Amino acid sequence: MQKNWWKINSETRPDTPFLAAYEDRIRFNLERLIGAVNGDTQKLRPHIKTHKIGEILELFKICNIKKVKCATIAEAELAALHKIPDVLLAYQPIGVKKERWISLIQKYPETDFSTIVDNLESAKALNEIAGKNRLKLNIYLDLNTGMNRTGISISEEWIGLIEDILLLKNIHFSGIHIYDGHLKGSVEERELQAAVPFSIIKKEIKKLQSKFSYELKIVAGGSNTFPFYAKQDKVECSPGTFVFWDSNYQINLPEQEFKPALVILGTIISKPTNSTICIDIGYKAVSSENPIDKRLVILNDENLIPASHSEEHLILENRGKNQYEVGDTIYAQPYHVCPTCALYDTVQVINKEHQICDEWKVVARSRKINI
Repeated sequence: MQKNWWKINSETRPDTPFLAAYEDRIRFNLERLIGAVNGDTQKLRPHIKTHKIGEILELFKICNIKKVKCATIAEAELAALHKIPDVLLAYQPIGVKKERWISLIQKYPETDFSTIVDNLESAKALNEIAGKNRLKLNIYLDLNTGMNRTGISISEEWIGLIEDILLLKNIHFSGIHIYDGHLKGSVEERELQAAVPFSIIKKEIKKLQSKFSYELKIVAGGSNTFPFYAKQDKVECSPGTFVFWDSNYQINLPEQEFKPALVILGTIISKPTNSTICIDIGYKAVSSENPIDKRLVILNDENLIPASHSEEHLILENRGKNQYEVGDTIYAQPYHVCPTCALYDTVQVINKEHQICDEWKVVARSRKINI
């Protein structure tokens, strides 16, 4: 690992806290992602919830990645604004989201949109609104393989549900969606756990395929199971965190060897005791859903340990010999990068010379862009 890769030389910087994105590392991560599927970018449908940034979508296009997955209508619209040809909303449109979804499809006809359902009532509701607007909607069936968050369980009659969906004249059935973010352990353990339900699904899809004049698609996995699905034929993989990586996956998914590419810069604002310092990376500057020891890692010094946290302040206990002054810069790597990125309006882009060279807007952190 390059020593002090995170250090920024620019004398003029934004007020802290701010996010720094290292473009050469993002490009490295994209190259590594493509290498994991042996250059077959048709197998890639990366999730954009991690970054929510248009300039990164432009990097995807340069790399011939033409399909993405998203969690919000704002993310889907961002992808359409950047002319991504194929966009999957992996979030069942319910209530007002149905109307927004239809409006999005109508506003951006050059983009091929699709979404998911996990029950017949939702499928019927989409079929009805599609009929009223003279549209045919692309739908994937969301399968639950053990995460128990969304999806019809594979132990239920999901093939029967597909057959019912096929009777809806305003629905085009595209295939199967699987997300198994609950799988933990070593890469071998994760692959073994993913393989069991996937083998059942593959057998059923193979039998079902004879009813279709087109090939059914399978969109599967996230970062945890990317190594497994990358090796499967005719499966689209949907990792997202790879673009920035974070401490969590650096620790728990070491086999993937992506590089951390996003850092929070903060400032020491006080020294309340001889052994503690206070910095400006509070709850509002880093994802804080985890216990305090799993929110960030201080890159300057491994002996600076988070001790207490509040909205605008983070107290660090200095267990080492290095001394720090009020005004010193602190570099921190988030434990969970996706919700951390969503806390900021912009990221500062860092070039190979460790200079701030650009600013990217985190456009889809908003719940709404136009639709």
